[in-house]
Order: sequence, then C-alpha cells, then structure tokens
Amino acid sequence: MPENLYENLFEVKNLIKYFKTGKGIVHAVDGVSFTIKPGKTLGIVGESGCGKSTTGRCIIRLIEPTSGEIIYKGRDICKISKAEMTKARKEIQIIFQDPYSSLNPRKTVSQIISEPLLHNRIIDRGDKDKLESRILELMETVGLAERLFNSYPHELDGGRRQRIGIARAISMQPDFIVCDEPVSALDVSIQAQILNLLKRLQTELGLTFIFITHNLSVVNYFADDIAVMYLGQVVEKAPAEELFDNPLHPYTKALLSAILVPETGKKRNRVMLHGEPSSPIDPPAGCRFSKRCNFHVSALCVPRDPPLVEISQNHYVACHCIERQ
Repeated sequence: MPENLYENLFEVKNLIKYFKTGKGIVHAVDGVSFTIKPGKTLGIVGESGCGKSTTGRCIIRLIEPTSGEIIYKGRDICKISKAEMTKARKEIQIIFQDPYSSLNPRKTVSQIISEPLLHNRIIDRGDKDKLESRILELMETVGLAERLFNSYPHELDGGRRQRIGIARAISMQPDFIVCDEPVSALDVSIQAQILNLLKRLQTELGLTFIFITHNLSVVNYFADDIAVMYLGQVVEKAPAEELFDNPLHPYTKALLSAILVPETGKKRNRVMLHGEPSSPIDPPAGCRFSKRCNFHVSALCVPRDPPLVEISQNHYVACHCIERQ
C-alpha cells in the first residue's frame, strides 16, 4: 500500500516498559500513547530518567516493550516475526546521542557507512565500485569530505562523527528515524549545523522523526509537535507553537520558565518546583507530579492517574486540576 495512504506513519498505544531490579519494578515507560504523521517530527522532552530514550528504543524494538501496540504503516510491529522485523528495520533507523561510543573505533568511516549496506545485502560485497560510489554519495550528502574516506572516528571531531552516524542511518533509505539527543554532546555552533542538516534531509528524503532532547529551544525549532514526559508518562502534548505559547501542565510551565532569555537585562519569571520526585520503582497510584505540583492538590490527585485528555484542538494534558476547570 502506498505510504501516503497512511494518515499516521506510527501509532503508539499504551506503551509500557518495566525493568526488574533488586528493589522492585521500575516503571520506565507507563502507558504512553501518541501518533506521528508522515514527514513530521514529534519532539519528546523531559528531565533525565523520565523515559524519553526508553520510549524511542521501544518503538523501534531495540528494547522489547512489556506491553502495548506499536502500529507502523497499519500493522503492529510487536506481533510480527523476527524475519519480518529484520525487513522493517531497513525503514526504521536511529541516530544515537554519543557520536563516539556509537561508532566502532576499529573501523574507518567508509567501513562504518558500508556495514548496513552489506549486512542487508543492498550492495554485493564483491561490487566494490558500486559500494564505494554509494559511500561517497552518502558522505557528500551529510557534508563529509572525500578525504575522510579512510579516517577513523578518533581522528575526527564530534560534529563529523555525528555526520557518520547520520550517513549510516540514511544509507537504508528509511522512512522513520529516532534521533536520541543527537546534538547534546556537540558545541552550540556544531549543533546548529547538525540540526540544519537533519532539516534538509527531512525535506529531501521525506523523513519522519522522533526527536528526543533536553533542550527546549532546540525542540521548538525542530519539532512540529512536542510531548512532555514525566516519570514514564506523557503529561502534555501539543503543536510546538501552542505548547510554548500556552503551556497548561505545571511541569511544562516549570520547564519552559527555565529557558534562558537571549537578551541582556531581560529575565523570565521562573516557576520553582519544590519537593522530591516520586520514585519510578513501584510508584503509588495517582498523579506522579503531585509532590512537586504548584496547583492545589486535591483528593482526586491521589487515587488514580490523570488521563491524557484533549483540552483544546490537538492540545492534550494529564492533570486532574485542569480537567475540573
């Protein structure tokens, strides 16, 4: 079926991932649901440990989810066979956070980029001319000079290493890429270059992204929609412009208030959070943000998790206090 017949490229329903530990069950991802339309970018933000990266890795089954549905192009990839998943991986790729640890230090730039092409038999190992031509084409696409063909990762800076990771990801001509904090380890000027590269590739190749980051300014520039996560759950989701103009959840308000204002002498009104975060190990029933919430916590906040409800068009919030307004 042609891809443009799918309203949503990905539809995630009640995704759950628990990890067993000696102290109990860690609720890393707990009932996350969202959709991503073809050619769009969903940004996922939140503090460390909120489940952003685990969500991204579960979606492409680098980590097997505990339960839930991950519907890609109309079929649940949690229920397909290993052989079918191997085929689907050609269309689903990931760019990792650390551009050094995600690259094999014993392999050259050309060997790293060629690996998925050879492993998936896109190009025959014996057809060296075709393989070299494709590698050079990918290097040019991501802005890597031809002279780096036989260089090793340790000889390059962070920006060039990340370009290798991007070249490797697009070598399969995928439809969907998880960008797991792809610029957090880079200098600010290099971050801008990588973001502009990803934007260009999205336009040229028709890519769909999940963009995971701590940097709210970056996600505002890059994403079409933003999901805010807190302790394994999505607490707010809206179009990027709407979320920044009209944040509703108290946690989202606190996050946005922490963004620096790039004007001398101008300050943003900070929303300070107090109290300690709830433990992700066997969390109690009720709102997980209630211990730090600036709203008036009521009896409704304790016995049950707040559902993610649509407050206005495409603006979803999980908060009992907002539900009652």
